[in-house]
Amino acid sequence: MPKFLLKRWYGLHMVLALSFSLLLLAILTWYHWMYGALGILCIVGLVLFSLQMEKGFQRDLRVYLATIAHRVKKAGEGVIQEMPMGILLYSEDKVIEWTNPYMQDILRDESLIGKNLSEVFPGFEIKPDQKRAELIINDRYYEVLIRPGDRLLYFKDISEFKELSMRYSREKAVVAVIHLDNLDEVGQVMDEQSRTLLSTSVYGVISEWAQKHKIFLRRYTSDKFIAVMHRETLDRLEESRFDILDVVRDMTADNKIPVTLSIGVGGGDASLVELGQIAQSSLDIALGRGGDQAAVRVGSKLTFYGGKSNAVEKRTRVRARVIAHALRDLIHEADFVIVMGHKNADMDSIGASLGVWKAVQVHQKNAYIVLDEVTTGIERLMREIYNNEQLSEVFISPEQALQLITGRTLLVVVDTHRPSLVIEPQLLEETSRVVVIDHHRRAEDFIHDPVLTYLEPYASSTSELVSELLQYQSERINIENLIATALLAGIVVDTKSFAFRTGSRTFEAASFLRRNGADTASVQRFLKEDLNQFVRRARVVMNTEIYRNNIAIAVGNPHEEYTQVEMAQAAELLLTLSGIQASFVVGTRADGATMISARSLGDINVQTIMEQLGGGGHLTGAAAQLNDITVEEAVERIKEVIDSLS
Repeated sequence: MPKFLLKRWYGLHMVLALSFSLLLLAILTWYHWMYGALGILCIVGLVLFSLQMEKGFQRDLRVYLATIAHRVKKAGEGVIQEMPMGILLYSEDKVIEWTNPYMQDILRDESLIGKNLSEVFPGFEIKPDQKRAELIINDRYYEVLIRPGDRLLYFKDISEFKELSMRYSREKAVVAVIHLDNLDEVGQVMDEQSRTLLSTSVYGVISEWAQKHKIFLRRYTSDKFIAVMHRETLDRLEESRFDILDVVRDMTADNKIPVTLSIGVGGGDASLVELGQIAQSSLDIALGRGGDQAAVRVGSKLTFYGGKSNAVEKRTRVRARVIAHALRDLIHEADFVIVMGHKNADMDSIGASLGVWKAVQVHQKNAYIVLDEVTTGIERLMREIYNNEQLSEVFISPEQALQLITGRTLLVVVDTHRPSLVIEPQLLEETSRVVVIDHHRRAEDFIHDPVLTYLEPYASSTSELVSELLQYQSERINIENLIATALLAGIVVDTKSFAFRTGSRTFEAASFLRRNGADTASVQRFLKEDLNQFVRRARVVMNTEIYRNNIAIAVGNPHEEYTQVEMAQAAELLLTLSGIQASFVVGTRADGATMISARSLGDINVQTIMEQLGGGGHLTGAAAQLNDITVEEAVERIKEVIDSLS
């Protein structure tokens, strides 16, 4: 026990002893005064001794406290001066008033006092509620603890942790699945020796590319590879925009059918099993968009690279026959079928819807087509349909469809696969069985969990796909002339009278429809336009700017409203100009939204440009809708995206 505490203990007991002594003194004085006098002398001596002890205790206590304060002050000064953390005190004017020596070592400057914080730390600003910040000083990372009330900054060196964190991010596992597109189609038009030489050269290029980027690569089928890499490798591949796609395409460009690659990549914080599943899902999306591209999903972000060539037409109809039989079974299981296209229905959407309705009727089931409004592009066709006693009752409103739907209803979505573009999205939520038939390149958002998907980007139109499916519904199918004409009109519109995106199967589908009563004269009549539409389109074309020498950007009158068909027709007209490889038409729709219609001859991928603006479509035809943005701002956005992708 310390000395002063011991004396304190003694002092307390002396008080008790003195009280007891006074009691004894009273008793002794009562017996004899001599005893009382001796007792008084003893008490006085005891009091004097106690006072002397108390003075000594106070003196020792003061010395002890002074020693402790000196030691604490000395230790605090030593900690502040020697601790491995920078401390900086600044004034209300953000002027440095004091720093500890370690702060001077951090900044390699001994004359910090009097300097402004903005001078010492350029770009660093202390915000009122900010508690922490990160700074890079002399190639080292520091965490800054901010105490605004005390006007103090503490600098903690976190370089080792930061380097470890960055290394962890760089070395995260990434899984990719690589698919050789068109390998079967190429093999059908080449002899065995040429096919072997081609395969060997393609495999060699892919292997060399993998070794160059330190990618683990293994082939597990004749046309598929599995690849494992680090995240930093994926970053380099994205910087090069997956140039292996161009290398393989260019080296096989002399073939009748070039070999292209489709790559699905999965990255992020998922497990290896989940990364493999993500990579396969990304590959499915890349193939659904026509192949010749890489789809990279890291976390929730999906990015596309490539997609510079059109999808190669499949020469075999095996898939069409399989899909037709699966659709037939689904129709038999349903109580009735609802067919739905996209908003602002066009000729392809209506033609395909009528074709599916006919397929359902062949199997003696009831079907209805959902239509919200009659646009200018389908006005003449719908007039003919409403005059037809049988077909006039087929079309219903979205509200009527929602009232009819049951647990066994089959919903067939045609000419779109994006939930945001269908006429009535609520029908997707109310129906458990959905079939998707579409020819557009697959977008990031897709109808959730369809029971059957027939997505073929090589096809000219959805009407072409439905025409093929009709041929496998019955050996002897009798199609009404008006339905066959509507299907043919859908093909004619999407191929621009068989000028674009036309393959051998397109002509075969047209031939089938012609044999079943399709009237080409009626098609031309359905597609006619009046003088006012022609003049409006001509005014849009007059307001055209040529950008980067080969891109035409036309802007509609901001005080006029345009339909999607009018803008598409203007974009197609611009492509007929000499030297123009792509065209963009921007205008305001009736609901106030700014619409963009894009067309291309194939050298420029307008799909990727429109996807950057929230839209989608094909390599040669795409569109986007921009809300809360003016026509002029939309034009600037188009130019920015073109510059970023070039």
